[in-house]
Amino acid sequence: MIGAALDTALDLSVLGGYTRVGYRLRRPWFARLGSMRGRTVLVTGATSGLGLAAAEGFAALGADLWLLARDPERGQDARAAVAERAEGEVRLEICDLAELASVRAFAQRFTARVPQLDVLVNNAGVMTGERELSADGIELTFAVNVVAGFALTNLLLGALRAAAPGPGRVINVSSGGMYAQRLRADDLQSEHGDFDGTAAYARSKRAEVVLTEIWAQRLAGTGVTVNAMHPGWADTPGVRSSLPGFYRITKPLLRTPAQGADTIVWLGSGGPPPESSGGFWHDRRRRPVHLLPRTTETAADRERLWAECERLAARSAPRADADQAARH
Repeated sequence: MIGAALDTALDLSVLGGYTRVGYRLRRPWFARLGSMRGRTVLVTGATSGLGLAAAEGFAALGADLWLLARDPERGQDARAAVAERAEGEVRLEICDLAELASVRAFAQRFTARVPQLDVLVNNAGVMTGERELSADGIELTFAVNVVAGFALTNLLLGALRAAAPGPGRVINVSSGGMYAQRLRADDLQSEHGDFDGTAAYARSKRAEVVLTEIWAQRLAGTGVTVNAMHPGWADTPGVRSSLPGFYRITKPLLRTPAQGADTIVWLGSGGPPPESSGGFWHDRRRRPVHLLPRTTETAADRERLWAECERLAARSAPRADADQAARH
């Protein structure tokens, strides 16, 4: 392992730890990843950036890949790119994570065909400039980044429990930006005050980490582990389009998508032991969840987040509700 003092200094410096500099300094201490032949991996948001890089990493280890994408054309391009490096099967499924009906339909199709899932990577995410609503009437950032992953994880628990040899692994892709935000349990959908897309995104990533810890507690002893990670600063389409100013300034220091996705592949291919479930990881090392006292949430905040995710994940699209009422 890299010296703890140097690693911590890199992490706290942010610029040193989150950029390609930190990855290159830590990389010599990374162990070689083992084969994943016979393992099944599902990656959401797999058409570009971290999702595509993670899928390529798992494919190179021999895993059977399922790529979840919203756009069929981009999905086919991604499947072809991953298949070039694959030893196992690579399949594409179309699913719009902004529509819970689509998430449920996919989960039903998937579990009917695949009784065992070894790794679920909840990677898909959005950042909007203005407050928008999903088809289900949920603020879009929270709907895709939090509620969809929560629903999908819950719907696939049976397949994850069946992973053998276990454990079944859930990996939630968060962001280092969550360090600057607290969990606003009283305003999860950014309904109050002026909407700030960057802050809403960071709060959604904070929520993902809180849910990771709760999932780990609830699933203890079931054979399913849940961990979160952040990739550092990586050169992805999402960063280019959503944070153009940041991208222009930091471009020379940004990681490649593969460098950002390395910890995803490490967590899925072996990574930490099962008792490490509930961790927040970066560059293959567990990181603190809070750097600032003001971001610490209460037990009541955590309970409220979980309850609201359960409520929203069960929601039907308003139009579907209206149509159903009209039929009766």
